[in-house]
Amino acid sequence: MTLRTLSALLPFCTVFYSGVGLRSASPLPGMSPSTSPRLFTEREVARHCTKDSCWVLQGTRVYDVTAFLRMHPGGEAHILSRSGKDVCQEMEGPPHRHSDNARRWMEQYYIGELDRDNYSEEAKTLRERRKASEHTAEETSDKNVKNKDDNAPFNHCSSVDLDKDLVDWRKPLAWQVGYLGEKYDAWVHQPVDRPIRLFGNPFMEASTKTSWYWVPVVWLPIVFYYSWHCYTTLAKGTTRIVLTSDFSIPIHEYVFPILFLLGWFLWSFIEYCIHRFVFHMKPPAHNYYLITIHFLLHGQHHKSPFDGSRLVFPPGLASFVVGTFYALLRNTLPDILGISVFVGGLCGYVIYDMIHYYLHYGSPKKGSYMYSLKTYHVKHHFEHQRSGFGISSTFWDHPFDTVIPDEKF
Repeated sequence: MTLRTLSALLPFCTVFYSGVGLRSASPLPGMSPSTSPRLFTEREVARHCTKDSCWVLQGTRVYDVTAFLRMHPGGEAHILSRSGKDVCQEMEGPPHRHSDNARRWMEQYYIGELDRDNYSEEAKTLRERRKASEHTAEETSDKNVKNKDDNAPFNHCSSVDLDKDLVDWRKPLAWQVGYLGEKYDAWVHQPVDRPIRLFGNPFMEASTKTSWYWVPVVWLPIVFYYSWHCYTTLAKGTTRIVLTSDFSIPIHEYVFPILFLLGWFLWSFIEYCIHRFVFHMKPPAHNYYLITIHFLLHGQHHKSPFDGSRLVFPPGLASFVVGTFYALLRNTLPDILGISVFVGGLCGYVIYDMIHYYLHYGSPKKGSYMYSLKTYHVKHHFEHQRSGFGISSTFWDHPFDTVIPDEKF
């Protein structure tokens, strides 16, 4: 395909998802559909091969994937080893065939075209068109600067078409998504790399964001205190499970680790159920309120999976789940036994949230357990939204038949 053909096709390179008609791939901010792509030589592309500036090719299309290095499920090294090179074969696999969502995601980093022949007629035409468009861009630069100042959080990383998307990204999304109706499910599972503003009220907006370190800061002291309390209480040797008036079983301190692990195991089941049946419920298309609730609980995470401020539960919201878990165990098991199981479950929750954050932003070593979990979870986000509900473990996906299938080539 010649450069002239590419330039003619660029304005029409829009991908439609599930027949919704949602525009998912548009030029980068600052590059309008009528603007000619910037041309790069092979030598220019090859020079960008570091963590600070990493470019790759797909055919003649050039992508600056520097911002994606940390997010890539295969780790930074996987992309860096292919920097300045054509990644078409890697996109097709093996070992992994990239999904349609992954390909749309990559379009957010498109920056121009490869100029294979500096003296070709096509290259000259593109340069002339670009020079003319730059002159037009200068005339509107003042207006663009003002718009960027007014919408600063939205101008960093997204290629969402602000004029043609199903929602207005310049306004809070919480009260808009409910009107999407039957289009909501397809829209929310087409991820973008941009921040989301849920509420206009600054306090309400801030309450939906949590830095990862607040999870261990808030919950680990409780885990440590109750672990010490349960162990020392059991060590006194006065705890017994009464079966009849004449028969009871003594519970010693060495039983505490078993109860703790039982609570952890119980949490893994709760984690699976919440993720599958609550977070991934499919709200009725006609129900504005259920769609809004779903988006606030989990839909916004699938729409913007790399928003680092919304990867863990806010402690205030998590306290409702933790409190319910505590009350059920206290009313089901004898006092100290219920607390022992509870503290194991609470520790499991903390580990779950930390693992979830790491799966989005960590770079585990290839072949490690965390590497396989990260790959598994990214597939859940980009390709298999109706399976792969295990986060800290894939254990419960097996008996409930929701395991993400292995790819075949």
